[in-house]
Amino acid sequence: MELPTPPARPNLLFVFADEMRGSAMGCAGNTDVRTPALDGLARGGVRFTNAVANNAVCTPARGSILTGCWPQTHRALANDLPVDPGAPSIARALRAKGYRCGYIGKWHVGGMPRDRFIPPGAERLGFDDFWAAWNCAHRYLRPAYHLNDSPQPVVHEGRYEPEMQADLALEWVGSLGLDEPWCLFLSFGPPHEPYRPLPPGYEGTYDPNALTLRPNCPDTPEYRQDLADYYTHVTALDDQVARLLASLEGRGQLDSTLVVFTSDHGSMIGSHGRENKHSPWEEATVIPLLMRLPGTVPQGREDDALIGHPDLAPTLLSLMGVAPDRRMEGRDVSRRIRSAEGEGPDSVYLQAVICADQAAKDGLIEWRGVRTRGATYAANLRGPWLLYDNEADPYQLRNLVDEPSAAALRERMAGELKRWMAETNDRLEAKEVVLERYGLKRVWDERAATNRRLRAAGLPRG
Repeated sequence: MELPTPPARPNLLFVFADEMRGSAMGCAGNTDVRTPALDGLARGGVRFTNAVANNAVCTPARGSILTGCWPQTHRALANDLPVDPGAPSIARALRAKGYRCGYIGKWHVGGMPRDRFIPPGAERLGFDDFWAAWNCAHRYLRPAYHLNDSPQPVVHEGRYEPEMQADLALEWVGSLGLDEPWCLFLSFGPPHEPYRPLPPGYEGTYDPNALTLRPNCPDTPEYRQDLADYYTHVTALDDQVARLLASLEGRGQLDSTLVVFTSDHGSMIGSHGRENKHSPWEEATVIPLLMRLPGTVPQGREDDALIGHPDLAPTLLSLMGVAPDRRMEGRDVSRRIRSAEGEGPDSVYLQAVICADQAAKDGLIEWRGVRTRGATYAANLRGPWLLYDNEADPYQLRNLVDEPSAAALRERMAGELKRWMAETNDRLEAKEVVLERYGLKRVWDERAATNRRLRAAGLPRG
C-alpha cells in the first residue's frame, strides 16, 4: 500500500503533562472528567489505547521522549540524574532540516539542583531557538522559568503555570513567519501533585463524592478528594490545549502541524493502596497519546499499537518526512499509524533501572517487566513478582504469578522479558551495582546531599 505523503515540512506541537493517566480523558471512556479539547483532538486524529511509559518516573521517561533512547543509553536512569548531552534528540534532527525548535516548561533532565540554569549549548538537546524552561518545580501559582540565555529567573506571582506557559507558546509561535517550520515542546507540570492550591477559577469543578473510583482503589475521603483535585488540573490543562489549537487554526497552521498530546507517566492515586508511580501497574504506566495531522494521521481512529516513549522520536520524525537519527533505539511505528496495516509490535518493555526515594518508601526494589495487549508480567531482584491477565482482569486485582494454571502464560512472558533485556542491553541489578557500572556513584552521592539540604529547608526534593 502506498502511504500518504506528509505536508511539506509540517510543524510539530508536542504537549505533555506530568503524571497524567491514560484513562483521565473523556475520549478514553471516562465519564467523570471533562476534556473537550483532548476529545476533539482524538476525533481529528488517532488515540492510542496501549501507549506506555516504559520507565514510570519523570527523568528517565523524559530522557527517552527527547532522545528516542533507553535510559541505559541516555544515562538519566533515575530522577535528577542528568541526560547525556551528546545523545541524539528529536530537536537536533529537526534543526538539521531547518526547523526552529523551542522548549517551554518542566525540563527535569538537567541534574541537580532542581533550580539549576540549563545553559545554552549541548545540554538543551537542540532546543536552541526558544527556551522558557525550569529544571524542576511544582509551584503552580508561583511559576518560574529561565528565558533563553539569561540565568536570572522570571517569576510570575499568582498565575497558574500552564496558562502562563500557553501564553509563552502562543507568543513564540506567533513571532515566527508562516513559512518557517517549527517544533515546540510544551511540558506542563500538572496534574502532578501537589494538587492544592487548585487553578484559580476552577474551585468546585468536581464533587469528590460523585466520582467513580477504580475498583482497585480503597474508597476513602482522601482518595476521593485527590481524584477530584487531579481531575480539576486535567480540565484546566484541557482549556490551555483548546487555546493552542484555536491559535493554530487562526494562523491557518492547524492542519499543517503534527499535534501530539501525551504524558511522561501516570499516577496510582490510591490504586492498589499506592500514591506514586515507579511501578508496572496500569495506572502508572498507561499514558494518553493523541496525534493529529490531516492527510498523514487517520482521523477518528483508536489504535491498539503497543508504543512506548523511545518509539516517539523516530515515529514522529518519520511522520514528518524526516529520517530518524540512526542512534535512536525506539521503534518507528509510523507505517502502522498511517496505514493501520499489520499488528505492530507484540510487546513493550517496562523497567525501573533504579528504585529510589518514593519508590523505596513504597517497598519497591529494582524490577523489569513486559506488557502485551493482554497481559503484564514483572520480575524484581527476588524473582517473578507480578502477572496479570489484563483482558480478564483489567484492574489487575488477581496476581497470577504463583498460580499453576498460569504457568504457560508466565513462561511465555518471562521469555519475552528475557528477549527485551538482551535487545536493550539491560541487566536487572541492584541500585548500587548500576551506579558503579555507569560511573554515576559520585553524581548520585551529590544528588543525595542536595536532597538532604532541601529536606532540611522544607523544600521539594527528588
